[in-house]
Amino acid sequence: MQNLLKIGKINYAGPTSETPLSFKHYNPAELIDGKTLKDHLRFSIAYWHSFRGTGGDPFGPGTIVRPWETGKDAISVAKKRADVAFEFFQKIEAPFYCFHDRDIAPEGRSLRESNQRLDKIVAHFKQLQQATGVRLLWGTANLFGNPRFMNGAATNPDAHVFAYAAAQVKKALEVTKELGGENYVFWGGREGYDTLLNTNLKREQAHLAAFLHLAVDYAKAIGFKGQFLIEPKPKEPTKHQYDFDVASGIAFLKTFGLDQHFKFNIETNHATLAGHTFQHEIEVAAAVGLLGSIDANTGDTLIGWDTDQFNTDVKELTLAMVSILRAGGLGSGGFNFDAKLRRPSVDIEDLFHAHIGGMDAYALAFKLARQILAEGKFEQFVADRYATFDSGFGRAIEQGKTSFKELEQIAFKLGEPKLRSGRQEYLENLLNTYIHRG
Repeated sequence: MQNLLKIGKINYAGPTSETPLSFKHYNPAELIDGKTLKDHLRFSIAYWHSFRGTGGDPFGPGTIVRPWETGKDAISVAKKRADVAFEFFQKIEAPFYCFHDRDIAPEGRSLRESNQRLDKIVAHFKQLQQATGVRLLWGTANLFGNPRFMNGAATNPDAHVFAYAAAQVKKALEVTKELGGENYVFWGGREGYDTLLNTNLKREQAHLAAFLHLAVDYAKAIGFKGQFLIEPKPKEPTKHQYDFDVASGIAFLKTFGLDQHFKFNIETNHATLAGHTFQHEIEVAAAVGLLGSIDANTGDTLIGWDTDQFNTDVKELTLAMVSILRAGGLGSGGFNFDAKLRRPSVDIEDLFHAHIGGMDAYALAFKLARQILAEGKFEQFVADRYATFDSGFGRAIEQGKTSFKELEQIAFKLGEPKLRSGRQEYLENLLNTYIHRG
């Protein structure tokens, strides 16, 4: 391994360690139920934030300058950047990474040239994957950055842009398959509207569905067997995005006959922008068997946009982990750190600290969630709370074997229902006993 980053491998040192560049809770080799923690958590690094991010924001240019971002041409720089990225993946003990097509290869003057550049870089990535064992969790296409997509891609009112976007996704699917990607994500960065004064909402949603069906058809044609994922987001940069949240995403998929082909990649920051908790979005997806993967970040509650920060809130993550484990896990998905350094965090060392904090928080939350589920106190409380539906007329209600007439007679006979406490405060205290124990 080259030492381009000038920082050594990050090792597990335990909860009492005072070594900043070490893991306190994430021990990749720790065996749990016959599987390593590394394999349980399937951490992934977001190529765009970690290796293309410059610290820029709407109020100023980038602040981060990396020594590897210089070279004789764009391709040589892209290859050098990839070398550094894979060194980082190994040193931070992350088994996966994710990318947009334009993250790894610079866009050319034409679609054909862009594809040629992508081919050159993909060959280099393939070598790096083989040499390191690091795998691709998912790929996707950047259908929002170029000015051609200012009015959307699949929902653009211009059929020419729709065709261009289709061609770009076609290539991105081919590349993802070639690199062994286990999933493919659709994030509709501009698939929405800013004003209904110039928008045919019904037509745009139908176009988006047609686009996704075409992607499903092409994946079958080339033998790509990875899981398709939708990543909901309510707004920003558009006023309204068509995949607003998981619930609206489920409605869209079922309306257009796509629910057998897609699951959800849920991002914490997008959940809160939609007015939900992270756990809520996980539960909604899990309830219909469409939980797929996680973009592991958070937002600042005092800032109203997508700040994409590293999440170290163990309480929030424990609740999320309980829901994920109860649902049977993420399958081919994982925990992708779609998170970026703060604008003043300009040192390479900051990149390590950020990921260490996030990985430790998720690892601790995973262990706490396992304790919670093993002891079963919350599960039993919920089961008891709904026990009246387990037998008698409650069971008949769930089985659809009763009527309003029958229920009216039961209500007359039993009289006024007794008030039963939800005991929220007790349950919150119980949760804190696990958090403090950890």
